[in-house]
Amino acid sequence: MKIFCSRANPTTGSVEWLEEDEHYDYHQEIARSSYADMLHDKDRNIKYYQGIRAAVSRVKDRGQKALVLDIGTGTGLLSMMAVTAGADFCYAIEVFKPMADAAVKIVEKNGFSDKILVINKHSTEVTVGPEGDMPCRANILVTELFDTELIGEGALPSYEHAHRHLVEENCEAVPHRATIYAQLVESRRMWSWNKLFPIHLQTSLGEQVIVPPVDLENCPGAPSVCDIQLNQVSPADFTVLSDVLPMFSIDFSKQVSSSAACHSRQFEPLTSGRAQVVLSWWDIEMDPEGKIRCTTAPFWAHSDPEEMQWRDHWMQCVYFLPQEEPVVQGSALCLVAHHDDYCVWYSLQRTSPEKNERVHQMRPVCDCQAHLLWNRPRFGEINDQDRTDRYIQALSTLTSRNLLANWRKPCAEGARSPQVLKPDSVCLCVSDGSLLSVLAHHLGVEQVFTVESSAASHKLLRKIFKANHLEDKINIIEKRPELLTSEDLKSRKVSLLLGEPFFTTSLLPWHSLYFWYVRTAVDQHLGPGAVVMPQAASLHAVVVEFRDLWRIRSPCGDCEGFDVHIMDDMIKVSRATLRSPAHLLLPQAPFCSQRALDFRESREAEPHPLWEYPCRSLSEPRQILAFDFRQLVPPRPLCAEGTMELRRPGRSHAAVLWMEYHLTPECTLSTGLLEPADPEGGCCWNPHCKQAVYFFSPVLDPRAPLGGPQMVSYVVEFHPGTGDITMEFRLADTPDSPLLGNKVA
Repeated sequence: MKIFCSRANPTTGSVEWLEEDEHYDYHQEIARSSYADMLHDKDRNIKYYQGIRAAVSRVKDRGQKALVLDIGTGTGLLSMMAVTAGADFCYAIEVFKPMADAAVKIVEKNGFSDKILVINKHSTEVTVGPEGDMPCRANILVTELFDTELIGEGALPSYEHAHRHLVEENCEAVPHRATIYAQLVESRRMWSWNKLFPIHLQTSLGEQVIVPPVDLENCPGAPSVCDIQLNQVSPADFTVLSDVLPMFSIDFSKQVSSSAACHSRQFEPLTSGRAQVVLSWWDIEMDPEGKIRCTTAPFWAHSDPEEMQWRDHWMQCVYFLPQEEPVVQGSALCLVAHHDDYCVWYSLQRTSPEKNERVHQMRPVCDCQAHLLWNRPRFGEINDQDRTDRYIQALSTLTSRNLLANWRKPCAEGARSPQVLKPDSVCLCVSDGSLLSVLAHHLGVEQVFTVESSAASHKLLRKIFKANHLEDKINIIEKRPELLTSEDLKSRKVSLLLGEPFFTTSLLPWHSLYFWYVRTAVDQHLGPGAVVMPQAASLHAVVVEFRDLWRIRSPCGDCEGFDVHIMDDMIKVSRATLRSPAHLLLPQAPFCSQRALDFRESREAEPHPLWEYPCRSLSEPRQILAFDFRQLVPPRPLCAEGTMELRRPGRSHAAVLWMEYHLTPECTLSTGLLEPADPEGGCCWNPHCKQAVYFFSPVLDPRAPLGGPQMVSYVVEFHPGTGDITMEFRLADTPDSPLLGNKVA
């Protein structure tokens, strides 16, 4: 059965209706899940297996049957471990139906169907009794309900319910205990992800400063945790102000409460500075003695940094204090960890909460609009002074105060010849929540309009303009740019169409080509000789070998002695089906031979912030497509094909793609590589942007031998009608080798 789904196209800005399989969302979730990453987490698997064996032994030593409740079973791996360890029976709970169906098949394939019952329900819906899902309560509770924040996936409510209704009092629990740790630091880099810094502009009239509104400075920030690969943050980017502090522990073998609470730890700052950020991670102990321990600690707090397990399903947490506060070395303070049923947050107190009745239990919520509009990388991007200086340099070439002849370069045939802007020129800015309109004003453009399609961006920019006494200088138009009328522009023709371009709807790098569609839509409002900035963009690619990220798409096969090939079949890409529409004829069912990654959305490139995921370039970067914003979106597709030579030995895991924006012929901004790779192929990626990753199929394990293909050939096509980009790769020495199809929409 087919259904129609609406989709907002982030490139063209239009709303599309697409025909999809009725189980389309299920397959998307499977394809984009972290199951492969978890199954590759050797440290996690071994520690759970050891903990389960120990728990089953303790129950057996008491002369009892070992009855296991496994909440969130996923593939059924932990349940199979329990039965192998000697458990008499296991109830495996999985609410997500495609995974529950997969677990049934995996359990059957491994010969455990007589001792494992997969129950497709949320654990809070499971019943106990003669007519229930379980005839009696379990005496061993096994769970893996944890996220980077530990409790963000609802672990506390699930444990609370399980202890009240599903397991015996003082049952064995694997894991037995969890402890959350924190460390206070000062970090201008990480603080720039949360606050707007003053922005300095050098103009012909001297230095101008864009200051943040007071309520933005006072705002506690976004309530959600910032989860990152903390090991990739340079120690030079932060100053440690405290020792590692154990903030609180949860004993999973006893009744757990999901009620809000706070826990304080007194400490003396190691050095004086400004407290801004709390770094946090957790350990889980699989046994009551704490001998079997799994940790997510970063390298400087790890007991054995050389043996650290890389993982992406559990990272580390960055929390921002509501306000930065000065601390003095040796002067005692209290760090307070607050939590409710799903979230953790921190505050710094001069005295312990028991003596300070003003400690706030409420979770911080943004009241300035900025944290609703700008995510953390976007804050960092706006605070990047070097990036701002590049825009100033580019804009300065257009003002009458800085006549630079080198702008007067030939345009493409049919394009208008740029003219130097005059003070009475008109500027139209069409990025979301951008401060380019302020830059244009300070550089001499007296009539400036900025289009903001959301109420949040409209409200935020109004505050920023007011704080800088610009509310009467810059006009905010609250509507979609395609709907602009001459009346909105006060019947003026636009001299400069300006964009970063940045749009909150963009996920993949080329989604910002929406700027091109906007430029086409507002063409009627551009005056003779109008300048478009950026004037062009280009799509670039490089073939890379990842140090670790390959694991999230690598087949699992055998996991700790259990056959999980069925899971691999669900998430791997079939080369043949990507080259033909034959997969559309397969039977439609929640779980069948139709593979999750064969669905169009799941074949899209995956956005990843590659500064967190080290890789080596095996080829030189290659420009794939060029887009000329000085002209309208063309009616016909843009096509490119070519080859990239693999110049360094390695395993070709993926192609990485990004956009570069050419503000002027002399000034380019990259959303990907910021400089040429080092001699070993090491890459320096833009830390404010996510790059697009196309994993080749099959994804090569580092244990695979080197050698093989020396060339990557590609065919890329941009479809103007839909804004889609389709792409196919060929990894081979000869042009007739099979395609490694990757398609992006």
